[in-house]
Amino acid sequence: MNTDYASRNTEPSAPRDPEKERPTVWLLFENLVEARPGEDGSFRDICYLEGRVEAKLKSILPELDEELARKLQLCSGFRELAGTIGVSVTASDPEKKEEEMRFSLNCGDAAAGVSWQGRVKCDGRELRIPVMAAAEGPGCRQETSAGAAETGGGTETGLEEGPLSSIVMAFPEYMTARVTVALYLREGISVPKKAAERPIGFDTPAYDRLLARSVLQKGDLSRIRTAAAKARRGEDVTIAFIGGSITQGAAAKPIGTESYAFRAYKSFAERFGRDGGKNVHFVKAGVGGTSSEFGVIRYERDVLRGGTVKPDILVIEFAVNDAGDETEGVPYESLVRKAWNDPGKPAVILLFAVFMDDWNLQERLSPVGLRYNLPMISIRDAVVPQFYEPVPVITKRQYFYDLYHPTNEGHRIMADCIGRLWDEAEREPGAGAGSAEEAKALSAEAFCGLSPAIGSWLESVSLITRDTAAACPAVSELSEGAFVDRDAELQCVELDDEPFATPEFTDNWMSGGGTEPLALTIRCRTLLLVYKDSGDARFGKAAVYVDGKAAREINPLEVGWTHCNAALLFHGQAAEEHRVEIRPEEGKRFTVLGFGYVW
Repeated sequence: MNTDYASRNTEPSAPRDPEKERPTVWLLFENLVEARPGEDGSFRDICYLEGRVEAKLKSILPELDEELARKLQLCSGFRELAGTIGVSVTASDPEKKEEEMRFSLNCGDAAAGVSWQGRVKCDGRELRIPVMAAAEGPGCRQETSAGAAETGGGTETGLEEGPLSSIVMAFPEYMTARVTVALYLREGISVPKKAAERPIGFDTPAYDRLLARSVLQKGDLSRIRTAAAKARRGEDVTIAFIGGSITQGAAAKPIGTESYAFRAYKSFAERFGRDGGKNVHFVKAGVGGTSSEFGVIRYERDVLRGGTVKPDILVIEFAVNDAGDETEGVPYESLVRKAWNDPGKPAVILLFAVFMDDWNLQERLSPVGLRYNLPMISIRDAVVPQFYEPVPVITKRQYFYDLYHPTNEGHRIMADCIGRLWDEAEREPGAGAGSAEEAKALSAEAFCGLSPAIGSWLESVSLITRDTAAACPAVSELSEGAFVDRDAELQCVELDDEPFATPEFTDNWMSGGGTEPLALTIRCRTLLLVYKDSGDARFGKAAVYVDGKAAREINPLEVGWTHCNAALLFHGQAAEEHRVEIRPEEGKRFTVLGFGYVW
């Protein structure tokens, strides 16, 4: 296959580049990527596209025709409309500009799909990969130029139709780089011109107004002031964060130090800590794709670390993860109360992130903060109004890496919004730590005396895993049945400021294909199942029976990717003994990660 390795920055005297004159749209536009090590030893970053292509295209060209954007989501439409793929990579470290990135744009899955591939140097020059037209056949034949590895050539291979699914970027070592993926469309297609973007207005009065809008409720800042006073005295202070993928740091590059959580912690440490903040410590417990239903179960394990950590400040971020919560807010409020009533008396801050479509669950969850007069930060209120102003501080493309996650600049804004509370705590006249007024504000008893805004019957939930079940006083009998294996292919997350991921729930039960149930006799009033979602066809459904009656069916393939999930099995007013069975589908795998129970 012929390929063209062209310069992105053509000199005025250079020959005319007809490709640049063709109608153009972008899947990535100067996106920062981070090549992190995988379990196989490779260094990769993956941009997932399935179901997201239209939004990604329109985030860069807002006036792009919707029908055209939708057609480009499918392989058939992509091959009909796109003539050439242009890929350019600029290494963050100039000394790595001679390194090569292996690029792959994929349609469908690995078993039956189409892949456009190529190698491109990290020096900013553009690799051109021609796209085979749909008229040339339902599947793409493989063609490889002889000098592909040396010249940046590409290959196009394939079998079946499917949606655009992913962009895979593989590097020879750990590095960060700016990547652009342009689609040069075929002649005769009309698209708007991309408008030049202004630099992000961080140092402007408009940015200060953006930050001011983020404070949905200042609330009682006494515990934040107490933490600041401790830090100034040189005492140890811990700031913790719990939430979903945004708290995990998704799309922050590098994830360990560019996430909003690390930035917010760092700003507190530098402002209030001793010796540059050495006495201020950081705990991050974000798990991608998970809700507060899972968060409240893992609070002791992931935030308190089995009692070894006592946070002084806890930020809770689940406003874009709780749409599937069966109770519409009970786990969230239970987590808030659980944290507030912790013996360490942490300040609890509620953070409401936002998706690219301007959506979050702020209206559902903010009554919890109103009930207990907690500080609340709304990223939606901060950034969404200005997206639609003639001259925004930051555009949607600049703020969002994809439909769900912020760019580094977006993570910075989230951290600065939290930092607004540090400002408010300093400005607000307070009696100071140790006073009678402060002691009254810190009273857990006063907090507990308030009736829940939504519900709090999961406040005392505890976690059972394979390694702790034998010692659990609520469990009187447990039979593993077909669940004799341990699943090693688990969701992995970056804890704290670690750049590398750690697997979740290694002490699990996995069935290997048999049908004998995992059965336990447990005395409790509420029980939740924690299980693994998967995209692996070897996994199948499991039927849950409680006291011999069918309670619900769990389908781990419903979401389509490997991550932790939680489901409510039953809730009662008083603790009773129950017989619970998890019956796997014959010939299929199913992984139980644990249980959450309330006495």
